[in-house]
Amino acid sequence: MLRSALAPFAAHEEQSRGRVYTEAPAAYRGEFQRDRDRIVHSTGFRRLVYKTQVFVNHEGDHYRTRLTHSLEVAQIARTVVRVLGLNESLVEAISLAHDLGHTPFGHAGQDTLNTCMRDYGGFEHNLQSLRVVDHLEVKYADFPGLNLTFETREGILKHCSTRNARELGEIGERFLQRRQPGLEAQVANIADAIAYNNHDVDDGIRAGLLSIEKLREQALFDKQFSAVRRQYPDLEGRRLVYEIIRRMINLVVTDLIDTTQAKLDDLNLASIDEVREYGSPIVSFSEQVQKEHVSLKGFLMKNLYKHDKVREMTDKAQQMVESLFAHYMADPAHMPKEFCATASRGDASEQARVVADYVAGMTDRYAIAEFERLN
Repeated sequence: MLRSALAPFAAHEEQSRGRVYTEAPAAYRGEFQRDRDRIVHSTGFRRLVYKTQVFVNHEGDHYRTRLTHSLEVAQIARTVVRVLGLNESLVEAISLAHDLGHTPFGHAGQDTLNTCMRDYGGFEHNLQSLRVVDHLEVKYADFPGLNLTFETREGILKHCSTRNARELGEIGERFLQRRQPGLEAQVANIADAIAYNNHDVDDGIRAGLLSIEKLREQALFDKQFSAVRRQYPDLEGRRLVYEIIRRMINLVVTDLIDTTQAKLDDLNLASIDEVREYGSPIVSFSEQVQKEHVSLKGFLMKNLYKHDKVREMTDKAQQMVESLFAHYMADPAHMPKEFCATASRGDASEQARVVADYVAGMTDRYAIAEFERLN
């Protein structure tokens, strides 16, 4: 049953902690809607269409990219918050922005860039997403970045090391104090996991790296496979796969809503501040579905993400990122003039951060083209 008004524990715009730079309110939009619109119009958001999810961009037109993944996360998250009485505009903004800091070549690029930055503070893609919206987007005359609200920025920063949290001021405090983010941020976080778990199954089957027979070892998949077979005994091919996966998503989303709603009913929270002070995440699956969800994640790690064909491209991606980083560190003039000028003004650590910003902002195909040009 959908709520007609926001619950007391939702993020209410009139109670927002505001923006770093004060702005007059928009005439016809709420503050979280304004955040979402700024994200959609950002350069980083457009680049997501050419950043990989699992398969590198040039490997096929039908595989998911960071952009399609972000849209799928937003769709799942919006479904959940509508039922729970949370703020839909806020959860959409968080969902659409959560991967803005991702490197080219997915986790392979991120891990490699972190290794390259080992002596210069490391690289965290969640922190980079915040850095994109706070500093790297160049859009407005009055301030750097997108000047998003505290609540959107809080949701974007899902993870953060203690060292970096100390340098982030108010937005990093919860990592030091072991506090929780708002419920919208918690929903976006789990919607992200639901999306990549289930949709990577689809891409893995499409690529021929996962088989239905092997996937039936996973309870979450096998239950839906059996149900579809009983109802549609002659269904085959893509329609069979899609029917299974959409039912898997429906099952975990329904379980997430029911389990979280039951918790909220028991807790009887009066505000978002009480959510933040609660000792653990409130948005969660039931014990059984959590077990099946984690099992599927482990299965994908072993059978898809570490598959020989994926690892082959991963190795190439690591080589390219390492080479690009080394080139730009040795000669910043290889970067565009605005990056070169900034890098040349700082010490080695500041130069490395500029190089990391530049490399992280690349799309898959641009990184490949730059690697070939420089080599």
